[in-house]
Amino acid sequence: MNVLIVEDEELAVRKLRKLIDAVEPALQVQGVTGSIEESVGWLQQHPAPDLIFMDIELADGQSFEIFEQVEVRSRVIFTTSYDEYALQAFRVNSIDYLLKPIQKEDLQRSLKKLRDLTAQEPAPIQPLTLSIEKLLRELQGPGAPANEYRKRFLVKQGQKLLSVETGEILYFYTDERFSFFKTRSGQRFLVDYTLDELADSLDPASFFRVNRGLIITHQAVEQIQPYFGNRLALTLKPVFDKEALVSREKVSDFKVWMGK
Repeated sequence: MNVLIVEDEELAVRKLRKLIDAVEPALQVQGVTGSIEESVGWLQQHPAPDLIFMDIELADGQSFEIFEQVEVRSRVIFTTSYDEYALQAFRVNSIDYLLKPIQKEDLQRSLKKLRDLTAQEPAPIQPLTLSIEKLLRELQGPGAPANEYRKRFLVKQGQKLLSVETGEILYFYTDERFSFFKTRSGQRFLVDYTLDELADSLDPASFFRVNRGLIITHQAVEQIQPYFGNRLALTLKPVFDKEALVSREKVSDFKVWMGK
């Protein structure tokens, strides 16, 4: 059985190879890729492997993007640090996972499931695109329609992933071309969306884009003062270390949004 490993951490690759050799020596690792771009290229240039071990967080984004760029007809076992809620979404979609750090017993369980599925379904494997789309909807919220406003965001916290409820976020902002948000507790997280994308996905009743680089909630506004050029200056909580200005063309709408 041929295997592709999609993983951007060299140590994780070495550990997984060692586990594979110990648990299932018949598995032959045909390739290792560490990014979305590299994985797409490999899959386009090689016959579909029987199995892919796929990390979710790669150097250039989430591995789900691979399925948007190339047809994947291989069995996939995700390796992940997702929280329990997200793991339930994998179960719903019958996509197996290995929770990092990967344990020998967990790998054995996943490979047994793979053998059972193969025995039960001798027909050709169908592309996983629809399953991935369903998975992403599950991550946004139980039963949430595709066009509903975001309920949560998945972000990195050290080597782990954390699901943050949108209601815990007080504002989004850009800094050096990256997007961040701050929570009620003052924690800052990097988020993989532009502010344009965020503005389209957030409930306008709760979030207002005051300028090109800042989206706020009502609860974030501590003080409002007139500012030069018919703009407004905001004092935000938790503390925002830049100027928080409502642009002139947005002042009227902002006042209405705030309850004028």
